[in-house]
Amino acid sequence: MKNSLSIRTRSIKKLALLSGSLVFALTLASCGLQPATAFVPAVAPGSIQEIQDLPDGASITVTSKNYTEALILGKMAVLATQAAGFKVTDKSNVPGSVAVRELMLNGGADIVWDYTGTAWLTYLGHKEGIPDPEKQYTAVLEEDKGNGLTWLAPGELNNTYAMAVRADAVEELGGITKLSQIKDLPVSERTFCVESEFNSRPDGFRPMLKAYGLELGSPDGVPDDNVTILDTGTVYEATARGACNFGEVFTTDGRILSLNLSVLEDDKKFFPAYNVAPVVRTEVLEKYPALRPIFKQISSRLTNDEQQKLNLKVDVDGQEPADVAFQWMVDEGLITAP
Repeated sequence: MKNSLSIRTRSIKKLALLSGSLVFALTLASCGLQPATAFVPAVAPGSIQEIQDLPDGASITVTSKNYTEALILGKMAVLATQAAGFKVTDKSNVPGSVAVRELMLNGGADIVWDYTGTAWLTYLGHKEGIPDPEKQYTAVLEEDKGNGLTWLAPGELNNTYAMAVRADAVEELGGITKLSQIKDLPVSERTFCVESEFNSRPDGFRPMLKAYGLELGSPDGVPDDNVTILDTGTVYEATARGACNFGEVFTTDGRILSLNLSVLEDDKKFFPAYNVAPVVRTEVLEKYPALRPIFKQISSRLTNDEQQKLNLKVDVDGQEPADVAFQWMVDEGLITAP
């Protein structure tokens, strides 16, 4: 996982139980899974109602990764399950995908928001993602059943890679809106800012250019001098100030809004789908099937545009993820203030 500016590391490694257990143990030792962020405002039901006949003292544990978007979504899960009548243990803010995954596999947590692409590539060890969101979701749903996990209905939110251009340069570049149009630009205008990981990924920069008819290092494609490799988190600002025409971004990052960047359409569907969905331990879902419609109410409202606004409130405005999640859910009528 990356920093609090909503940047997500997606290392394509097959999850090994031994290494996962080690990371999990280190996580326990370092933070005890009781972070200072384990707080949400008091909540009352809205369209999410208390589950009828829920046993007294029924408990559930929510976890999340430790970057902005994951924290906001994790707090939504905490608020939703509290409104439904559960006694909730909040284990959000866990560093690393492997540690969070291990919690779900070993029963240390019951619910997490995760991404279909992350599951397919990182947890399940596949070498290539599936660009079609529905097919990617179905593939993950079916394969993860064997691990005792059920993926509920996904959101439209697809936090995948993209290329963005500063908004005031769109017209300068011929009104560009699609990745396929980069090939039509003069070579001198095909300038890029990318981070080192994206530059070397099998679903990253070089294969992306190839998919769009351009060759990295070619004088007629994208010469090496046209590419600036930057540290994580600096690409957005460099793109906004014109250090390059096109910068690597994540599609739900709030800085797209704050820096007035415009995301180019991946019109050849190169990038894998990273749709977000609630993941519930199957035995917990069988015990509390009402969780499915509860979380569908949230998933159905999650879009890239909506999540960008929420991430912006944390990363730029400095609000707490719990407060952002609470206010959004109140505004949507999902919950109410007591």
